[in-house]
Amino acid sequence: MRIHNVHRLAKQRLADSTKPFKARGGKLIRCDYCMLGKQFCICEHQPLVKSTAGFMLVMFDYEMIKPSNTGRLIADVIEDTFAYQWSRTEPNQEMIDIINQRCWQPFVIFPEEYVVERERVQTGPLIIKPGKRPLYILLDGSWREAKKMFKKSPWLEDIPVISFDPDVVSQYQIRKAAKDNQLATAEVASLVLGHHGEALNADILGCWFDVFRERYLAGTKQLDVGVDAALKRLQTLTV
Repeated sequence: MRIHNVHRLAKQRLADSTKPFKARGGKLIRCDYCMLGKQFCICEHQPLVKSTAGFMLVMFDYEMIKPSNTGRLIADVIEDTFAYQWSRTEPNQEMIDIINQRCWQPFVIFPEEYVVERERVQTGPLIIKPGKRPLYILLDGSWREAKKMFKKSPWLEDIPVISFDPDVVSQYQIRKAAKDNQLATAEVASLVLGHHGEALNADILGCWFDVFRERYLAGTKQLDVGVDAALKRLQTLTV
């Protein structure tokens, strides 16, 4: 299993906390990395793909230590995934420096209905400048939190926006979304990879999300799910 930036951020957030974080199902003994119940741990199955894309997760407070978070699934699959805690008043300087690195061409992934400057929204095929790789910035939190991060982050204002209007209904089932087409962070990243032209990687991340979702729901006993159906499909994609 590969330790990545979301794991490191979660460890740091727990170290900085002045009181224990109490997640739902607090009595469940969890894996420190995938945060599922230990009997449902998926770490040994963690896939890793080769991608020309990078992701940056800007995470609302406590999001990185919530067992239901799906942003960590992106970091499981895509090696160049950066993760930082959001701050309205003191944005992480390392985060800003990475966004400004000459090797990256940053894009914010967010619904266009919330974008005031319509010219920021990218339409048509994505054009990546020579010598650069796309860096897709995802605001990871509830929809209310994500909208707050989008509106209260001046450093995002000059970055182009990519928006999706997915016809699919979210399969998340772990948290209640305000609308059926409000997707989990990992589901959005899967759409991004497809848009980027990496269809297989999109399928692998989508399947990894399904593996997590099945095991999570089985662990909380919310639904009678067929555990490992998604894992078997993942294994066919990664052989």
